Amino acid sequence: MIRFSRPGYDSLNDLELWQLLRRSPDLLAEIKSATGSDLHIQKQLRKKYPADLVRLGLELVLNRSRAPAKFSRADQLWLTRQALEQATSEQVAAHKTKRFAEYGSPVWDLCSGMGGDAIALAQNCLVHACDLDAVILQLASWNAEVYQVADKITFHHQDVNQLDVTGKVIHIDPDQRDVTGRRHLRLEQIQPDLSRLQQMVEDCKAGMIKLSPASNFGGKFPDCEAELLSLRGECKAANIWCGELAQPGLWRATVLPSGETIAGDPLSAWPEMGSIQSYFYDPDPSLVRSGLVNLFAEQNSIARLDDAEEYLTCDELIESPFVTGFQVVDVLNRNERQLRKYLREHNIGTVEIKCRHVPVDIEKLRRSLPLKGEKSITLVYARVAGKTQVVICQRV
Repeated sequence: MIRFSRPGYDSLNDLELWQLLRRSPDLLAEIKSATGSDLHIQKQLRKKYPADLVRLGLELVLNRSRAPAKFSRADQLWLTRQALEQATSEQVAAHKTKRFAEYGSPVWDLCSGMGGDAIALAQNCLVHACDLDAVILQLASWNAEVYQVADKITFHHQDVNQLDVTGKVIHIDPDQRDVTGRRHLRLEQIQPDLSRLQQMVEDCKAGMIKLSPASNFGGKFPDCEAELLSLRGECKAANIWCGELAQPGLWRATVLPSGETIAGDPLSAWPEMGSIQSYFYDPDPSLVRSGLVNLFAEQNSIARLDDAEEYLTCDELIESPFVTGFQVVDVLNRNERQLRKYLREHNIGTVEIKCRHVPVDIEKLRRSLPLKGEKSITLVYARVAGKTQVVICQRV
């Protein structure tokens, strides 16, 4: 049975509407099987059901159709659009909960949202899930039932700013949007804000804060471990580990789904700078955002092209989830006339265009190129010893 720490809800009308929708499986079935325009579907369904209930049912079915990218049981989940956007995907949640499982203590999941992290944590730990939004908390409890972990989660209708975390093991996913839905990247503007998060880090026994990898977290938690986590080439989170779950001062990059990780001090490595060799490598964003490109390059005997460019190069083929490899075909100066001539002479019809620090209007450039051939190549605009060059290569 789902246990709430206190009765009562702030948004009683919204909550009652969700509860009514849960008791209306026939409506959801009719929405899934309906055909025609949205207006036509709504008009037909309103003959049998209240208009507000129809709108909520349509929204839920739409959100469920978008959820498979994050959840394996998407068609059974209870969620809003914003809750889905903010939710941690199953693969990311499963990775970070491994460290909590090894620690073996009850975990307080703060700002729990629709319950993605709480559900993952509950696979191995007892969990206290806290959220200020009573409706979202109810949806999270139903989602826990979907994943059959409801008996391991206690739900608390709680403002985490008022929660004493002293001696607790915590996981917190701060709300990075304001009441208008606008997303913020400055930790001073999220909830809980930076000062409160820093206090939680001081007070808790152990824990982790999930932040946007694009946020200004650098230098804000000096006694913590920062893990940059990517999934299939997209940086998903900056996990700030604290207390007894952290290795203080360490930076880490982790790539999923392989789970391979590299950790160290970003200032401890000084790789060679070199000209473009037989193979060219684009580092994973977790490696770039963690500042560990130099460490990876040094460990694998790879050269950087420029101290202001993360691209790497060497004469050997390196197989690693931390880099995407390309075989170098040719290198040109940044001269569009020369490039167009090259594309015509080599029968090129499709190009992938990549750049990091060289300003390139990719779509404008693509439209200007004579792509009438049959072959495909990758064009990489990169700084090499301070000068922009165009690397023509093929994906390995």
